[in-house]
Parts: sequence; structure tokens; C-alpha cells
Amino acid sequence: MVRIQEIDGNLILRWQAEESGWSELGGALRIIRDSKKRWEYGELALSLNRPGSLIHHIGIAPDESAPAQPIVQNIDPVTILTVGERNLERRSGWTIFFDKVHKRPHTTHLARLELNSVRVESIQRSVRVRLGKLTAGSFKGELVFNLHPACRLIHVEAVLSTNEDGRAIVYDAGIASADPAWDRTVWLDSEGELRSADGSSEQPGRPLALKHRVIAAENANGSLGVFPAPHKYFYPLDFADNFKFAWLGSDYRGLAKGHGIGFRQPLDGDNRFVPWFNAPPGSEQRLSAFYILSSGSGRNAIDAAKRYTRNDRFKSLNGHRTFTSHYHVEHTLEYLKRQQEQGTSGIPKGLEEPGFVKTFKEMGVEIAHLGEFHNGRTPRLKTPERLKQLKLMHDECERLSTRRFLLLPGEEPNVHLGGHWISFFPRPVYWVLNRDKGAPFVTRHDGIGTVYHVGNAADVLELFKRENGLNWTAHPRIKGSTGFPDAYAKKDYYLSDTFLGAAWKAMPADLSDPRLGTRVLDLQDDMLNWGQKKYILGEVDVFKIEPDYELYGHMNVNYLRLDKLPRYQDGWQPVLDCLREGKYFVTTGEVLIEEFSINGKQSGDTAKAGSHKLRVQLDNTFPLQSVFMIAGDGIDTRRRNLPVMSDGAFAGADYKLEYRNGIFQNWKPKWIRLEAWDIAGNGAFTPPVWIEN
Repeated sequence: MVRIQEIDGNLILRWQAEESGWSELGGALRIIRDSKKRWEYGELALSLNRPGSLIHHIGIAPDESAPAQPIVQNIDPVTILTVGERNLERRSGWTIFFDKVHKRPHTTHLARLELNSVRVESIQRSVRVRLGKLTAGSFKGELVFNLHPACRLIHVEAVLSTNEDGRAIVYDAGIASADPAWDRTVWLDSEGELRSADGSSEQPGRPLALKHRVIAAENANGSLGVFPAPHKYFYPLDFADNFKFAWLGSDYRGLAKGHGIGFRQPLDGDNRFVPWFNAPPGSEQRLSAFYILSSGSGRNAIDAAKRYTRNDRFKSLNGHRTFTSHYHVEHTLEYLKRQQEQGTSGIPKGLEEPGFVKTFKEMGVEIAHLGEFHNGRTPRLKTPERLKQLKLMHDECERLSTRRFLLLPGEEPNVHLGGHWISFFPRPVYWVLNRDKGAPFVTRHDGIGTVYHVGNAADVLELFKRENGLNWTAHPRIKGSTGFPDAYAKKDYYLSDTFLGAAWKAMPADLSDPRLGTRVLDLQDDMLNWGQKKYILGEVDVFKIEPDYELYGHMNVNYLRLDKLPRYQDGWQPVLDCLREGKYFVTTGEVLIEEFSINGKQSGDTAKAGSHKLRVQLDNTFPLQSVFMIAGDGIDTRRRNLPVMSDGAFAGADYKLEYRNGIFQNWKPKWIRLEAWDIAGNGAFTPPVWIEN
């Protein structure tokens, strides 16, 4: 529970934060329990008597009745909103990636609080404090503090909306104080090395490149870390470089008065397509920041924050293998280029173990599926050059695969079908994309064997049938796939079991939506109601990757129900089978669906109608916000919310429910799928269980 008092004009909130005993062992953060460990209590004191700083102090106490020792005092939350113009005339308006908002006029505003209202709300065991009124340019709203039991987090949201149309936004956030009470600021640089600065430094505010997105203030009483939502804060870009997503110093951007720390978005992104976040008129944009308390050093606060993203690593789950797809790292072409530059016919220096392979292994990825040759030249390549590139890609995938990591060839061909699509075969396959009329479909080549030549959609379908492959729509209904797969939903190749469906990514970005990537979640429901067993998998769709990049913010992963990792030399048909049969779930990593079944049948399987026994088991880090089932009968789609069984962190949820008249009360759905989302917008979802009526 959260205890609330008003003392001397301060609204004081105290809550049971978490056990004090936890540590990092072998690269995995875990709680260590013994007789010496105890619960710690967080305290947030908001000053209701203005002028002065809004936050009188944030502190931590060793037990419920002990006075709190302040970590920071007399600070203000900082929210800096930059407002640009969305190009609503291009393609599908708000459903856009190919936009360059930073190239058009934009304005920047410090969100200012005129404290004229205070509301305290209880939501289960959690508490929300709503302060009005907050303004930033034409955006108006309120400042919200959220506290959750058994959780070290203070979740701060600037909830803002505008009536102006065509607005796109980015924001920076953090804390600032005219007289900072912390002695030192600490962070991990992009290589993971601990760095620090004097807490009272007068250096002008500057951007920092860091790892794990956390920057912390430290004094003798403890530390306070500041960080963004791990995925929701990162709008889609082509490149996942570390663009210095933190800030430190005085008078940041000439707006945050005093000395401060926080996180930021560079306005120019990767200097390619920079769409920012959608902000449609009337939508409540929730500009979120997290503070995390620790009674230890700044490094302890950073480690505490890392627990919420499982150390930026995808947790091992019994009976599952982690699979990720759609990477334009162009390793094959880089390999050929370096061979030529170094005058060698062997492995070029620097590519013995490429950076992207190191990154995948560090993140707990077991299977990575490439999207090579995304350079526009491939469809025009002559057969000898094409075969040389394919052979090198296959050889390199085999060389870089191990017993614990499988690197698989794949492409985004983008010809013959319409829109953009991904290819995936269960073994090395050689195919050329530009068959001339009258030329043979299949030829034989020394040292290669069978080579397919495709020149139209019928050729593509025949190839994938013969090789038992899979293809699917990349970034559906957006980018180069605007209008797809809808436009070919009745075509033979879409209806074939060689066509999986489509891929999910959090694009476009909108901070008013509690879920990520609703563009594709809605498409999943549409495809299922069209009547075929078509599924969506997670895709990442970025280019070059190195270990010091901010890849995790853009990541999702697919957990395949697969006991054993295939050996490259034996082929990887079981990977494709899991996808084709819907035997997996998709997640950003913080929410895991350890089980979802109806009458004992899991996703991809068929359950009988009638009385439905639902079994759901979740493993979450951030407190859960919503768990619900989505169902369709071929025409309509409905949603049923499940009660959030725990509002704490690292609590998990375990549902065993029976619905005697069906989950949707005498309505007869043909399919039911599950979604679960937490307070930071992280989530997981499944393909459906099919219902036999």
C-alpha cells in the first residue's frame, strides 16, 4: 500500500519499494534472499506551496517507520517538448515512416506547471497523483506521478494534448535543481564502462552516449536513476546507432534551469527518414520518464534499472528458442569489399566475428534471420555475380553459426509480388530474380547444383512450394508495403501455405497508445477474419549493428516453441515449422507469455467450442497494465479484458479461469489470441488458438 500524508504543505507518499538484497551475478541480475535482507521504503514529497521546486525530496527509508534519507532535494521534473509538422498528404497520413519532420519548421517548449489542481487516485494498490495545469506551447494537460507497490520506480508522465492538426513531436525529460543535493553523477558509457562527473558541475548541458539508457544521481544516502521507457521512447529509424540519448549539465538547451540529468532525442535522428512521434489532435500524449531509487551507489541504481529489461537480454525460457528477423547488415557485401581492400581471398581482418554477431549473442538471441542485398541492385544482377553473393552468404552463415547460435540467410527481394516481402528457406537455396521470357525456370550450375530463375509471381510461388519455404509481407501497410498485403489477399501466393502473413514492428510511433505497433495487431485480426491461418511475427528492420549501438530500444523477439536448436549443416526446417504452425509468441522482452492455452490447446492449435478453460502464465518485470484476449468470428472482432492480478514489479500473473458459456458469453468466435502490456508500453502477444464450432 501507499501511505499518503500532508505535512507542512508537502504531499508525502511512502510505499514499500522492494527488498534491499539483490546483486548482479554472472551477468544476470537476480534477487538474493537471506536473513539480512529487508524491505526498503521509498518516499516522494511534493511541495504544494509554490513558488519553489515541485519535488521537496525523494528519499529512501530502511523500514516503514524510520525517517527517509533524502537522495535528491528541491528538484523539478523536466519535460522539453519539440513540436514539428507531420506531412499528412503523403501516403497514408498518420501511418507514415518516410517523413523528415526535422527538415521542416519546429518549435521547442519547456513544459511549465501552474499548480491549480491536485487529485490523488487509488488504482488497486497503486496510487496516481495528478497535477494541473501543465502547458508546452499549444499542448496542455497535467503532470502525473504513478507509484506501485513492491516497486522501486516512480513513473512520471507529462500528459499533453493539442487541438492543432498535423503535429509530430519528440521530447527530452529528466530532473533539474538550482542547488543539486547529489555529490556525483554516474552512467555506463556505450562500451559499458562506468563513468562519473561532479554532481554540482557547472558545465553546460551536453549529450552523452550511454549503455542501458540510465543516468544516476548519487549521494551518501543513496542514488536516483533516470531513464525512459525502454522501447516506446525510440521511434523507428533505419539505423540503431547510439545517438547520445542522455544529457547532463547546467541550463540544458537553455530551458532546464539549474543542474540536471535526463534522457533526450536528437532532432535529426539518423539523418535519413526521421518521422518522430504522431500527435493527432485531441490525443493524450503520455511523455513518460522513470525514476528508480536505491540505498546504494549510482551503480546500484543503474543495476536496479537494468533488471527491468533483464539486462537488455532476452531471457532463456524452457522449451523455447529466441528468433529475430529482418536485418540489413549487408555482411556479404561488406565481406567482399574488405577482401578487395585487403587483397585477400580469406576472412577479412575485422570480420572474424562481426559486431552484429557479438551483439546478438550478448542479447540472448539464438536464431537470427538476415535480410541481405537490400541495395536495389540484386534484381538486375547477372547469374554469375548473383550466385557468387549467395554462396558467400550461405558459407558465412554456416561459419558464424555455432551449437548455441544459428545465423540464417534471408533477403527482402521486393519484386514480382507487390510491396516489400521477406524470403526464408529451410536450407541454402540458389535463385535469380530476373528470368527472361522463355528462359528455363531451373538450371544446373557446377559447384552449386539447382538454380531457380524467377520472373513473376507464379515463379515465386512455385519456388517456395518446391523448397518448402516461407515468405511474408515486410512492414505491412506502411513504407514500401503501403496497401499490402490487402492488395494481394486473394492471390494464389497469399492463399498458399508458403505465405506466412506479415511482420510486426512498433511503427508508426504514437505516445497516446498504451500498446505498440497497433498497425500490425489490427492487421492480424483482419487476416484471421479473412479466413486463412495467417500469422504475424516480430521484425526489427534495421541496418548496420555494432555492440555499442542502442539496438535494444528497437528490438523485439519471437519465442519459438522449439526444444532444440538445429545445426546449420542439418537445415533448419523446424524453425519454419514453428512459424507456419503459429507455435510462438512475440515480445519486446519484458513480458513473457510462459503459457497461453484454451482447453489445453496452445497458439496455432484448435480447441473445441463450449466450456472454455483458460490458462495464462506471465513473467513480467515492469508492473502490468493490461491483459486481454482478442477474438473474431470471420466478421467482427471483440476484446475481453482479464483482471490485472498483480500491480507490482517482477510479480508475474497466473490465470486459471473457466468460462462455461464460452469466453465471450454465447458468442462463437473462430479464433482467440492474447496480448499483455505493462506500464512502460512493453508487451507480448500470441498467434491465435483456433476454435472449432
